[in-house]
Amino acid sequence: MNGFLYAQTNEADQNQIVVFGRGSDGKLARLGSYPTGGRGSGAPHLPSQGSVVLADDRLFVTNAGSDDVTTFQIEGDGLRLLDRMASGGSVPRSVAVHGRRVYVLNTGDEPNVSGFRLEGDRLVPISGSIHALGAGSDPAQVAFSPDGRTLLVTDRARDSIDLFAADADGLSEGPITERSSGATPYGFAVTADGVVVVTEAAGAQVGKASASSYKLVGPARLTPVSGAVANTRSEVCWAVTSKDGRIAFVTNFGDGTISSYAIGHDGSIELREAVAASTVDGVPGVRDEALSSDGRFLYALHADTGRVFGWEVGADGKLSGLGAANGLPLTAAGLAAS
Repeated sequence: MNGFLYAQTNEADQNQIVVFGRGSDGKLARLGSYPTGGRGSGAPHLPSQGSVVLADDRLFVTNAGSDDVTTFQIEGDGLRLLDRMASGGSVPRSVAVHGRRVYVLNTGDEPNVSGFRLEGDRLVPISGSIHALGAGSDPAQVAFSPDGRTLLVTDRARDSIDLFAADADGLSEGPITERSSGATPYGFAVTADGVVVVTEAAGAQVGKASASSYKLVGPARLTPVSGAVANTRSEVCWAVTSKDGRIAFVTNFGDGTISSYAIGHDGSIELREAVAASTVDGVPGVRDEALSSDGRFLYALHADTGRVFGWEVGADGKLSGLGAANGLPLTAAGLAAS
């Protein structure tokens, strides 16, 4: 195998990670499944990005139904469970990892971000690291900037992005709130040079989806670059960027398509293709996506059919279909790829 793809089943009775092997042609083959020890939400969709995160030889998984996080050791084509730790809140749906620091986004009645330090095989809570996001918030994703100095959280209910300055001892400043350029900011991706591309679901209005871009200019400091750039599709939710950081691929839940945006060196974005690829055309359900570590292949989960679709990413950013692998329950969520 040339790499692997990981997805969580998110089942209410027993959450599991399903492992797919990736061949040299990018096609997937299901290899096995591994219980997380926790429970998923059991809901048809997990409304977040980053519920499964790969960092070096560790895989981190949020268990939304049992309020904890599982850490796996990657061993060849399999997984070994190392630890399961309470998430510091309720309904954890997204996790951010930078070095030995791990922050969990809890999305229950009192949303917060909660910090941990990876010590050996265990997650150890960082003292004083639980930071409330405030009443009325509806957070969708947490992630670190590439330099680890900023922690970002999108908030759909308040049309905003919360930023925290981060260091080895925790979060030293924040939240500092930046108004979103578009309505209902959802998933996002951050390029190596600090460009943040955010998807905007526009309150699920048909044909009103968009994406915007920002530039990180310091710890917890964000400057808007491109305002809401429409893609003519519906309910855009997830975002990944190409290996060179010049293209963003976003999934449109409302109609099963993927759009692509060009990213300028100044951080600006413009729509390349409203429909760069399709899963089940016209059928809602495409959600999480992941790019292989070598940047050659893009994968997207169509949760409503339990299939993972794949494409080869051309040198020009064009996507060529590879077919789909099945075998996931309709509750499945979260993708991470090596």
